[in-house]
Amino acid sequence: MIRIQGVSEVEIMQLPTSSRQRHIVNQRMNSPVTYRYSSLEALRFELIMRENIVRAAEELYESDAGFAVFARSRCNERLWERTYNGGFQLRPEVSPSYAITDIFRNGRAYAFECATAMVLILYKAVLETIGRDKFDMYFKNLYVRDWHYDSDLNLVTVFDSDEATLGDIVYFNNPDHHPETPEWQGENAIKVAYDYYFGHGIGIRTARGIIEALNRRRFPGSHRSAYLTEQVNHPDFEHLRNIATREAEPTLAYLEGDVIARLGSHGYVYRFKKRA
Repeated sequence: MIRIQGVSEVEIMQLPTSSRQRHIVNQRMNSPVTYRYSSLEALRFELIMRENIVRAAEELYESDAGFAVFARSRCNERLWERTYNGGFQLRPEVSPSYAITDIFRNGRAYAFECATAMVLILYKAVLETIGRDKFDMYFKNLYVRDWHYDSDLNLVTVFDSDEATLGDIVYFNNPDHHPETPEWQGENAIKVAYDYYFGHGIGIRTARGIIEALNRRRFPGSHRSAYLTEQVNHPDFEHLRNIATREAEPTLAYLEGDVIARLGSHGYVYRFKKRA
């Protein structure tokens, strides 16, 4: 059930939505779990963000970005520096929004594993939801590798996969994966439709399809199947909504001395000198 103080169920059900957003609302309204929102605007923001997560997952799938372990990862090195451990560090002269967009437009220049793919999908969805200016302000100095992410993404973890809805990240565990392919010990996946998930390296499949793909990567003789775990991850939508609606903090300027400015979770020191 969805609950918003001062807002009736009729008003919630009459909220203008796309078909995907309506799927989320209907699922939540019929759930035994109570989902509380501070306002209709907060609900609307989450619905938009979740739909953008699904779209970003589909775009990454269609981009032809490769699947690779960290040792064989690759990126567009005009925009990113590939680090010694297979991560990608944003080059200082490149805007975060441009670099993230390039991954989805120029996918064949990239290869990474499934956890990195999940973080990149979330970044793309945040960019589409809060806009380029806010994204560049709050998501500077990006470094992507595995589950490393900017603190402003602020992921939330719950343990109830029955309640997973569109835009959630779930995890399929493969306990008997082949020891020579540890990258297939499990699969992180975005829920993109009813019982359909996108897992980088596997594609868009049903839960059974992802489990079957993982089972083919078990060690010989194993009879223990892969399975969908209870773990569900999603961004802190209210935190991102606050970023989207927050006014840029003013910075002070002095003729000489240091100015400390804060943009999102990052601090910067600027040094000014008097002109002769």
